[in-house]
This record gives sequence, C-alpha cells and structure tokens, in this order.
Amino acid sequence: MAAPAWSRLFLRGSVSGLRFGPRTRPGLSSPFLTRGHRLGPTDDEMYQRTTVTVMQKEPDSGPTIVSYSSRGFNIDGNRVIGPCAVVPPAILQWNVGSYKDITVESLSLFYLLEPRIEVLVLGTGARTERLDPNVLAFLRTKGIAVEVQDTPNACATFNFLSSERRITAAGLIPPPSSALTE
Repeated sequence: MAAPAWSRLFLRGSVSGLRFGPRTRPGLSSPFLTRGHRLGPTDDEMYQRTTVTVMQKEPDSGPTIVSYSSRGFNIDGNRVIGPCAVVPPAILQWNVGSYKDITVESLSLFYLLEPRIEVLVLGTGARTERLDPNVLAFLRTKGIAVEVQDTPNACATFNFLSSERRITAAGLIPPPSSALTE
C-alpha cells in the first residue's frame, strides 16, 4: 500500500508540498547519473579519491627472511651468522660449510620434524649447485619436495611459500661476498 502511494506522489512531482523539477527529482540528480557539466577542482577530488591499504605481515604466516649477506641472514630482525636452518618456528645454526656438505645426515633435522614439512628450500650459495641424487631421492621417499636454488632465489621462494601458509623449511648457505658485488 505504501509503494503505490509513494509512486503517485513521486509521479505528481510533489512530496509534502515540495515541487521537483525534471533535473531535481530524487534519484535522478546524482552526478554519477548525469554528467552534463565540466569537472572542477572540487569535483576532481570527489571522483578521484585514492585509498591506500597497508599490507602487513599476518600473525601466523611464519618467519620472513628480510635480508642476506656474505656473513649471514636477517630473519624477522634476528641476525644469524653463517649457514642456517629455518624450521618454523625456530632458526638454527646449520653445520655445513658448502653445498658439498649437504648429506642425508645434515638434512636429518628436516625429515624428523612433526608436523612433516611439505617443501624444503635449499640455498646453495652464489649459484645453484647440483646435489647428490641419492640425497634428493631419500628426501622424496620421506614425502618432502626439495627446491635447490641459489641463496637469493631460495630466500624469495621460502618467503613466498611461507606467505601461502605452506609448511616450509629452508637450509641456507650465505653467498660469498664476491658474488654479492657482481
């Protein structure tokens, strides 16, 4: 009953004694529906507002590798000197000197964890190095996918997988200082 009464008043052009002309009827006077005027400085501000969303780290997204150098890593503000194992929620010293020291024994930490990690990212220094195929096959039998990359790319891959909330660990060897200056 209210809708037909409203439509009669609206079509007659008056509501409570107010008269609406053809350009001032409610709903038809919106500047978004009629653009017959030129935009001025105040209109420009109204139509082109800019909003900024600050993306912050989510509370449970795991550690983030902030930076690396020839001496070590900065992981969430914690400085780690030398090779490290990032096993959320812990950051541990990793007892390897180079990619040649990566063996089944040096990787035992990663496959003994509970909950089982999905992806192990290995950073082998300045270049991507070939690891012993027996080591990679052994980790596959444990159900762990392995990404072997140079350390800069391994850091980025670890951060990306952690941000996706994947159960990820990393074994990182700092690149030598000569590789950082090239």
